[in-house]
Amino acid sequence: METARVERAVLRDTVEAVGTTRALRAVDIVPLSSGRLTALTVTPGMEIAEGAVIAQLNSAIEAAALAEAEARLREAELAMERAQALRQSNTVSQATLLQAEVALATAQAGVDQARQRLSDRTVVAPFTGVLGLARVDAGARVTEQTILTTLDDISAVEVEFQLSETLIGRVAIGQNVEASAAAFPGRVFAGTVISIDSRIDPASRAFLLRARLPNLDRTLPAGMFMRLSVVISEREALAVADEAVVLQAGEAIVYRVEEDVAHRIVITPGERHDGLVEILGGLDEGDEIVLRGTQSLRDGATIRRAGEGQARPAGAGAQPAASSQGS
Repeated sequence: METARVERAVLRDTVEAVGTTRALRAVDIVPLSSGRLTALTVTPGMEIAEGAVIAQLNSAIEAAALAEAEARLREAELAMERAQALRQSNTVSQATLLQAEVALATAQAGVDQARQRLSDRTVVAPFTGVLGLARVDAGARVTEQTILTTLDDISAVEVEFQLSETLIGRVAIGQNVEASAAAFPGRVFAGTVISIDSRIDPASRAFLLRARLPNLDRTLPAGMFMRLSVVISEREALAVADEAVVLQAGEAIVYRVEEDVAHRIVITPGERHDGLVEILGGLDEGDEIVLRGTQSLRDGATIRRAGEGQARPAGAGAQPAASSQGS
C-alpha cells in the first residue's frame, strides 16, 4: 500500500487565453527626402544599433549646396568683422552693423538647413532593433512614402489577449503570465501583465490586456500566436493528492497512518487544484496518510507499505496549479 506525507503546496488559480505578440517598438523605415537610392544595407533578421546607417540616397546636389552655404557664411563672417572694425572708428552707422549681423545670422541658418538636407539623404535606425525584409533595391527612385524595410525592437515582446468580463476584478497589473508557442514545444516564456483596458467590449463581453515577455535572445518575433496562462491567485496551503480522499456518507475521509495502523479521519476539504485537495482541517503537516487503496480500507486496519516503505509527499507527481477557461 502506498502512503504519503501531508505537505504544504503552492496552490495557483490560473486562467487560459490566447494572444499575438507585438514588438515593443515597430516602425516602417522610410527616407526623409526623395531621390535615387544608392545603397541599402539590409540583412533580414539582423540586429542593428540606434543611429546605424540603413540606406543612402544620392547626395551630390545637397553636398554642393552645403559647400555654397558655407562659403556664404565665410563671406558674412568677414563682412561682420569689417563692420565691427569700422563701427569702432565711427566710420559706419549702427544700422550698418546691424545689417551685417542679420546677414551673418541668415548665412548661418542657410548652413544649418543645407547640412540638415544633406543629413536627410542618409537613413539611420531610430532605435536598436531587428531589420525586416528589404522592400526596394539599390538604384530605385524613392520618396518619403516608400517603405525601405521594417525595424522591430523585440528585446521584449508584448502579447495582447482578451479575458471574459467575469474576470475583470480578479486580474491586476503585475500578475505572472506563462506563455507557450507551437514553434517552441516544451518551452515556457514567463512574463507579467503590464496593462488592462478600462473598457469592456459590449459585443464580445471581454476586455483587452497586455503582457510583457522578456525576449533577450530574440526568439519570439512579432505576430506570433501564443497560448497564455495568467496566474490570478497564488497561495501556500496544506494539500494532499485527491486520490487519497474518499467520500463516504457526505464526508471527506482520509486514512492517517500511525504505527502501521490506518485511522479513519474526517477532514475539511478546501478547493481542488489540478490533482490536489486543500486541507482546511483534520490533518497536520507531516502526517502520513494512505495514498492509494483507500476504497477497501477499514478503520484500524494494519497496513503494509509498498516498496521500502518510504512515504512520499502527498502532492508528488501533481502540478499544483488550477486552470479555468477565459475568452
